[in-house]
Amino acid sequence: MKSIEHLIEEMKQYNETFWVNPGKINSEKALKLLQKSHPGLPNLEAVMDADMRLRRFAPFFVSAFPESAEKSGIIESPLISIPEFQKSVIPFVGGRILGKWYLKADHLLPISGSIKARGGVYEIIKFAETLALSEGILNLEENYKCFAEEKFKSLFGKYTIVVGSTGNLGLSIGTIGSTLGFKVMVHMSHDAKAWKIELLRSKGVEVVLHDSDYSVAVAEGRKSALSDPYSYFVDDENSIELFVGYAVAALRLKQQMIDQKIDVNSEHPLFVYLPCGVGGAPGGIAYALKLVFGDDVFVFLAEPTHAPCMMLGMATGKYDRISVGDIDIDLKTDADGLAVGRASGFVGQVLSPLIDGIYTISDDKLYFMLFILHESESMNLEPSALAGLSGPIKMFYDSEGFSHLAENGLLEKMENSTHISWATGGNLVPDLMMKSYIKKGQGLSGTL
Repeated sequence: MKSIEHLIEEMKQYNETFWVNPGKINSEKALKLLQKSHPGLPNLEAVMDADMRLRRFAPFFVSAFPESAEKSGIIESPLISIPEFQKSVIPFVGGRILGKWYLKADHLLPISGSIKARGGVYEIIKFAETLALSEGILNLEENYKCFAEEKFKSLFGKYTIVVGSTGNLGLSIGTIGSTLGFKVMVHMSHDAKAWKIELLRSKGVEVVLHDSDYSVAVAEGRKSALSDPYSYFVDDENSIELFVGYAVAALRLKQQMIDQKIDVNSEHPLFVYLPCGVGGAPGGIAYALKLVFGDDVFVFLAEPTHAPCMMLGMATGKYDRISVGDIDIDLKTDADGLAVGRASGFVGQVLSPLIDGIYTISDDKLYFMLFILHESESMNLEPSALAGLSGPIKMFYDSEGFSHLAENGLLEKMENSTHISWATGGNLVPDLMMKSYIKKGQGLSGTL
């Protein structure tokens, strides 16, 4: 295992690196300890309650977002086998990836086309439901299509929802918030994509641009919300509601795996690879994966080489008390959803006894894999969404990843393993921009 000094030096050199978490412990023990030390953390029943709330809103989603009608208003993405991609990487890595490889296609999620649709939508509908119940204009037995009625919009129009974002969370909050009738203000960092800014503004969302990074955008959003009693701040760094909304994904994934007859047990291990920015979405999903699958799931986070904030925070034990800027990392990455300099301290502490490790990936490899996925599976993701697709390659062809498999007695089980690379966004990327991404990836042929 690398020393902290060696790890930090690799980060400073923008080298791809792999960190194995020395703090991981038995899942059952870890979850009990976490629920004592963090009383607000959801148990399995709380995650199931969140799932039911999302289902109550399904009739409203169908009426407000026609693209959700195909699944009767259930905001969920498909689990897609990617055998052609799995074959296509062989020439670039020098061998096979053992096990079956799937993409959790969150770029296809209705409403905002990204992983942020779950947590962002969930927090806003819970706030809306709470307001409506407190004002006496709703009872839990009603058909929630009623949320499209004018009396609800009139109530919600008194409130402003505020959030800081690099892009995808802002899109999620802005879309659901404005559709329900809330005023929405999104504070965005300098690395936010122009098309995401314009899309938000087209929905009537107020976008406040900051010539600074994600952390400043969040801080400014928090400050503006505090000054207005009718403001509701969505705290991407610390929100339990976002966290539990993301956690619902693990319940849905379990059912999808049952439906597809994919076994998960001690002889059929599950490996999940989650792109990570500040940590909220991957944190909620990783935590719930442990609630659902226990020690049979192995979770890894993926970050850009120019924004390894969670690796830095967890490896040093400083969590949100250290930024990549403190070790002179520049945050220059095209993976805008992951362009975060300081990780959530809350999420980092929750994940410290749960996840197996974190790896980093260069922008060039993100683009090259984007091209390979497009060519092999006819799927289009935004650059940051490709981070999880490097995970299975790292397990077999990075010395740290391979050693982790060997030391945990997993090598002989890999033929029966399942790999799930979690996509984060891409479905709403304008066609011309996606074509430019594919062309750039095509020009970066090399090793993976």
